[in-house]
Amino acid sequence: MISSILIANRGEIAVRIIRTCRDMGIRSVAVYSEADRDALHVKMADDAVCIGPAATQQSYLNRDNLITAAVLKKCDAIHPGFGFLSENALFARETADAGIIFIGAKPQTIAKLGDKVAAKDIARAAGVPVIPGSDGAVETVEEGIRIAEKIGLPIIVKAAAGGGGRGMRIVRRDKDLADILKIAASEAESFFSDGTLYIEKYLESPRHVEVQIVADQRGDVVHLGERDCSVQRNHQKLLEESPSQAVNPELRETMGHDAVKLCRELEYSGAGTVEFLVAEGKHYFMEVNARIQVEHPVTEMITNCDIVRQQILAASGEPLDIRQDMLTLDGYALECRINALTPGKISFFSPPLGPAVRMDTSLYSGGSVSPHYDSMIGKLIVRGMDRKQGIARMVRALRELEIQGIRTNVDEQLRIITSREFISGEYGTDIYEKIVEKYAASREA
Repeated sequence: MISSILIANRGEIAVRIIRTCRDMGIRSVAVYSEADRDALHVKMADDAVCIGPAATQQSYLNRDNLITAAVLKKCDAIHPGFGFLSENALFARETADAGIIFIGAKPQTIAKLGDKVAAKDIARAAGVPVIPGSDGAVETVEEGIRIAEKIGLPIIVKAAAGGGGRGMRIVRRDKDLADILKIAASEAESFFSDGTLYIEKYLESPRHVEVQIVADQRGDVVHLGERDCSVQRNHQKLLEESPSQAVNPELRETMGHDAVKLCRELEYSGAGTVEFLVAEGKHYFMEVNARIQVEHPVTEMITNCDIVRQQILAASGEPLDIRQDMLTLDGYALECRINALTPGKISFFSPPLGPAVRMDTSLYSGGSVSPHYDSMIGKLIVRGMDRKQGIARMVRALRELEIQGIRTNVDEQLRIITSREFISGEYGTDIYEKIVEKYAASREA
């Protein structure tokens, strides 16, 4: 069993992992950049080591420094969290080569899934439905035109190595395709050092629904239900809920079965998320995130399953302590991502309390939000017996949350969850734009 973990991350996810380490009696070692010297995860861990200056390339993305720190601190495992190097196959391989356990998927699995074209081919071979589109990479404009004529406009051009909306463009007119392919390839090359593109049929305002899985090295794979991540701004998720209002029991069973089937095909181990688009009662494979997700607490709230614990058990070669036949989805959970709109010192911080409220964050009064890193500073999660109660609790929790010294998106989150569009449960991935347009019109009136 793993006894000491170096957490190759920062912020709220580092704090989250430390808490499970404490629960399991595992020694935790934090890493920090010079900018994060006074961060909460550094204060909470059993030990800590500086890995470089503020710039991520010299600290949290510095593979050599992270592995060296793990060796020096006598850690037998590294947990990468999410973001940074969590889906970097080379880092996973180098960690293993150093005799240290990588708490995540196998390097070869990460490499396969990091290529969206290859991942789609694997899903298709496993019998999981995929969105109509190119069978592989699109090499020429002429090839793109042929595919567009076959599946019909609109189409979406995507970067094979992409994510977060980068290298992604919608094409609604034939004459725009050539220019959009060039722009998307250039952006993909800039962000991912890989300009490879593929094409899919563009689904108008589908639901973005993902299935959480956990798997051990013995071949056991368990799905933990779905999360709806359709509320997005520029393809960046803003809030997540479970269960999805677009998924009935039959579709839930089918999606869960497909997620498990795909992960068995991959001989997957650890925590992962199989992402789908849902439209007109049908689901289509998008991608697999070979790591723990930002929104994993939503699933934890309705399953009472510690997903980080399952990751550690799997990486240790131990069996999962949850089985499919013992899993129940209890109630409803909702998560709002709390983002900083400005950096600065936190003069006062008071998280909401009360029944069924959880806040994962690294904030504390007197701490600071750095301009060097991601703007997400916390996640507010609530549970209810049903969706109505869950939304009411989130409204209460957001209004109780006090963060002074910086500006945040709390008011925006309140506006979303109290909107008629969200409360109805009948919305798609264009809900954010509709709410913004409606709000702007009301302010002008």
